[in-house]
Amino acid sequence: MFAGKAYDPTDPELVADRRRASDRCRRYNATAPTETDRRERLLRELFGEVGGDAVVEPPVRCDYGYNVGVSDGFFANYGCVFLDAAPVAFGENCLLGPGVHVYTSTHPIDPEERAAGREFGDPVTVGDDIWIGGRAVITPGVEVGDGAVVAAGAVVVDDVPARTVVGGNPAEEIRRIGGAETDSSETTD
Repeated sequence: MFAGKAYDPTDPELVADRRRASDRCRRYNATAPTETDRRERLLRELFGEVGGDAVVEPPVRCDYGYNVGVSDGFFANYGCVFLDAAPVAFGENCLLGPGVHVYTSTHPIDPEERAAGREFGDPVTVGDDIWIGGRAVITPGVEVGDGAVVAAGAVVVDDVPARTVVGGNPAEEIRRIGGAETDSSETTD
């Protein structure tokens, strides 16, 4: 699974791992907003890597949890989903709107192979200083470059270059983001 090769999701070890993650998600999602220390502890049990000031608003769902890594400044709003059969890595200062879905799990195109029940995992990498709008979907194998913005509702099927705004289904480049010396609303070619 970790090598990106076909795997059997009914393997007892993987089934146990998913159950464990489901239980950890359930416990995390049952916390009160005032239970910040408990949330931090549970998030560290769920995810493979957690930056010092990461915040994830419940509810959150994931397949395994241990393949999700979030860095400092990470924020995920309500209802995010991480299907993490392969690594999902977030850089520093990533902001996720409500209902963002990140998928690494994929299935064979051939119907006979698909019916055999095999799956694949293709990692997703999200750079530093990223904003992903609500209800956006990041599909298997995508890399999002530093400083990029993914518009709400976008379905990202291709890599997103650094300092680019993408949107739509499938997501396409809307504009480039100017350098630090430009106004935040200014665009460049």
